[in-house]
Amino acid sequence: MSADTKRLPGLTTLRYLMRLASFSPGLYLASGLLASTMFYLFPLVPGLIVQRFLDGLSDRAVAAFDLWGLLALLVGVALVRSVALVGAAVAEITLHLVASTLIRKNLLERILKHPGARAVPESPGEAISRFRDDVQVVVNSLSWTLDPIGQAVVTVIALSVLIRVDATLALVVCVPILVVLAIVNLAGQRIHRYRKASQESIGEVTGLLGEIFGAAQAVKVANAEARVIGYFKVVNEVRRRAALNDLVFTQVLRSTSQNAASVGTGIVLLLAAAKIRAGSFTVGDFALFVSYLGWMTQVTSMFGFFLTQYRQAGVSFDRLVALLQSEPPEEVTRHGPVYLRGKLPDAQYAAKSPEDRLERLEADGLTYHYPDSGRGIEGVGFELERGSFTVVTGRIGSGKTTLLRVLLGLLPMESGEIRWNGRRVEDPASFFVPPRAAYTPQVPRLFSESLRDNILMGLPADRRDLDEAVRLAALERDVEQLDDGLETIIGPRGAKLSGGQLQRSATARMFVRNAELLVFDDLSSALDVETERLLWRRIFARRELTCLVVSHRHTVLRQATRVILLRDGRVEALGGLEELLETSEEMRRLWHGETGNGQHDPS
Repeated sequence: MSADTKRLPGLTTLRYLMRLASFSPGLYLASGLLASTMFYLFPLVPGLIVQRFLDGLSDRAVAAFDLWGLLALLVGVALVRSVALVGAAVAEITLHLVASTLIRKNLLERILKHPGARAVPESPGEAISRFRDDVQVVVNSLSWTLDPIGQAVVTVIALSVLIRVDATLALVVCVPILVVLAIVNLAGQRIHRYRKASQESIGEVTGLLGEIFGAAQAVKVANAEARVIGYFKVVNEVRRRAALNDLVFTQVLRSTSQNAASVGTGIVLLLAAAKIRAGSFTVGDFALFVSYLGWMTQVTSMFGFFLTQYRQAGVSFDRLVALLQSEPPEEVTRHGPVYLRGKLPDAQYAAKSPEDRLERLEADGLTYHYPDSGRGIEGVGFELERGSFTVVTGRIGSGKTTLLRVLLGLLPMESGEIRWNGRRVEDPASFFVPPRAAYTPQVPRLFSESLRDNILMGLPADRRDLDEAVRLAALERDVEQLDDGLETIIGPRGAKLSGGQLQRSATARMFVRNAELLVFDDLSSALDVETERLLWRRIFARRELTCLVVSHRHTVLRQATRVILLRDGRVEALGGLEELLETSEEMRRLWHGETGNGQHDPS
């Protein structure tokens, strides 16, 4: 059974909801009092007023009042109810915002702790679906948890009043409630199955859309638009069918609840008509029953809706817990600040300390295999000294990027050891971060913010070394040509920038952190020859930098203090460039472009 379908023992839906409610008890109780109690109680009042008025017309009332008094009472009740409903709406919407923000913050915080390449168990699109849709289902259910109390209070009061009028008719009112309970209980498993299938299919569509948008250029180059659209139609048809099943079944349950109540109402009205003819039932009593039965019909339907939604919330909680992977399930509803009001806290960043200074980095026996293919790296070891320039090279698929990711904790290390200045690194993912290490991947991620914000990423806006970082990344001329310079909004994933500008922007982001170890993954793959030479010339001029670089470029290899040659996930050779060219046939083949890594390096 997969992680997103396994029910967690001892952690019920109600327990999760109560943990959420206790985070903001004032809002929860205000929403419950106004929306889940007063909402149900107010409609009982007009029936009593009308009963007293009609019985007064027939000399049955203890104290009668005129038509204007009746209208004044009814208008007053309506106004008070309207005010209560406005307060309920404000409390409920605020509760939704607070609860959904708390859940999403907890999920995102836990996800960011996982290795970068395995941060979510499914596709990013599926994760987005859970963040969006499943969280909304949960918070909607949260605001409904006190409704059964209001429904029970209304039922008790209404039945008490009706029993005093006629016990037989009052008991008939209970029949629809029992029918609804039985129907929803029998349909529980199907509710769970349909909602799970619907949410999963929505995630598949969201994920596919994200992949299509991210690979639009590749789709066009391959002339695959028709095939991509055809596949999207297939996936969307699955979503449509699953959503339709879920919606239709939910509506069937709701209409069944309403119809069950309506049938009960019809029976009560027939019995009441017979009693009126017999003289044991007044017009006021009849008006009271009609008023209460109409409202009790809606209350019964709402109770059935609550039970359905509660079942669906259980599905959504399971899907959210699956995003935590190895983290405790309680983390979904862990209490913590949400900052919906007032000034946001300043972004936290670590200042460099003497203990962060790198003198020597050692890696021994690093091993990781991808679960789906079994490929990866096996027993890789190397050393690098402060101020060195180490280059990792090899054929496509030899494990170069995997090695960097394992070293930095972006992939979980199966075995091996990393030592920083002789001290073992227990958690690479949390250790190899600025100011100790900074990383630029082959395909950097940028956001639809200003170029300045993308480079600083939370660092103070007045960083004096920002201009130097831009210059070191050979980006200053590009910045001058942008409409608003560093303040230019670069679009989703940096869509307004070229591939080379994306890489150099990410490089500037790395430089501005003044890290002890700089890790580059094929930095110059999208650069033209002149820009590449300028960039590397500036980097080589900073002899104090300690760099670990993936590259097959001659310009880079010539500057290497040491070259790590990988083949099939293992170290094929290790040493200086000249040494490897003399002793390694694989290195010579790479140098002359005979391994399928692309065109011959012109540099």
